[in-house]
Amino acid sequence: MGRLIGWRIVQGVVTLFAISLILFILTLNLQGNAADAVLGQAATAETKAAFERSIGLDVPAWQRYLTWLWNIVAHFDFGRSYTNQNVIVNDLWPRFTNTLFLACYAAVIAVPLAVITGITCAITEGRLADRAANVLALIAISLPEFFIGGVLILLFAGYWRWFPPLATVNPDMGFFIRLYVTFLPAVALTCLVTAHMMRMTRNSVLSIMSTPYVEMGFLKGLTRARVVTKHALPNAASPIISVVALNIAYLVVGVVVIEKVFTYPGVGQYMIDAVTKRDVPAILACGILFAAVFIILNTIADVLAIILNPRLRHPR
Repeated sequence: MGRLIGWRIVQGVVTLFAISLILFILTLNLQGNAADAVLGQAATAETKAAFERSIGLDVPAWQRYLTWLWNIVAHFDFGRSYTNQNVIVNDLWPRFTNTLFLACYAAVIAVPLAVITGITCAITEGRLADRAANVLALIAISLPEFFIGGVLILLFAGYWRWFPPLATVNPDMGFFIRLYVTFLPAVALTCLVTAHMMRMTRNSVLSIMSTPYVEMGFLKGLTRARVVTKHALPNAASPIISVVALNIAYLVVGVVVIEKVFTYPGVGQYMIDAVTKRDVPAILACGILFAAVFIILNTIADVLAIILNPRLRHPR
C-alpha cells in the first residue's frame, strides 16, 4: 500500500510540473504585453524596450521558465508583479486565505447536505422525494454561476435587503461579520456543487445495491434504510470521497466567476486583474496555485480511497 500511495504522490508532482510548463507556454501567446498595459499605448518603442529589459523579457523564454521554476521550488518565490513591482507572494497570500475561507464556508454547507440528500434519495428511490431532488439537482447543474449569483443579489440584496450585494472583507473584520458578508457567494457556490455531489452519492450507493451481499440483506428481512446505511454505504465510500474531493477542489479553483460577481477579494479576482494587465508572473502564480490545490486534494482522495477499499491495493 505504501508503494501505491507513493506512486500517487509522484504522479501528482509530475502533473504539477507539466501544468507549470503548459501555463508558461500559454502566457507567451497572450495578446498584448505588460509594457502596453503599464506604460500605455502612447509610450515610445525605446521606453517599452527599456521596461521589458527591466523585468527580464529580453531573456529567452526557456531561460525565464527555468529561473521561474527554480525560484518556486527552492525559495517559494513567484517573483514580482510587472505592474507594481510588489512581491507576488505578499499580495497573493491574503487573497488565498480569503478564497480558502469562502471555499470552506461553502463546503461546510454543501458536503453534509449533498451526502445526506444523496443517501436519502437512494433509500427512497423512485418515490416523490427522489424525483423532486433529481429535478432540482438537474436545474442547479444547468444554471451558470453568474446567473445564480445575479439572482441571489437581486432577491436577497436588492429586493429583501437581507444581505449586502458585495462581499467586501478585510483582515480586521470579525468572524461572524465575515460569515454574514460572504453568505451569498457561499450559497452560490453551494448550489453549484451540491447537486453534482448529491447525484454522484445517490448513483454510487445504488450501484452497490445490485450486488449479491446487499440482496442477501434484503432476503434476511432488513429494511431498505438499514441495507443502504449498514451495507451499501461503506462500500460506496471510495467513489463518494473522490467526488467530494473533486468538488471541494472546484470550490477553490472555480471561484473566479463568483468572486467577480460579488467583488470578493480572492485569488480569482486577483487573477482576472492580472490577465487584464498582462501581468504574467501574477497569472502564473495564480494558475500554479490553483493547480497545486486541485492536485493535492485529488491525491488525498486517491490515498483515502486506497485505505478504505482493499481491492484498490492489488493490481487486477
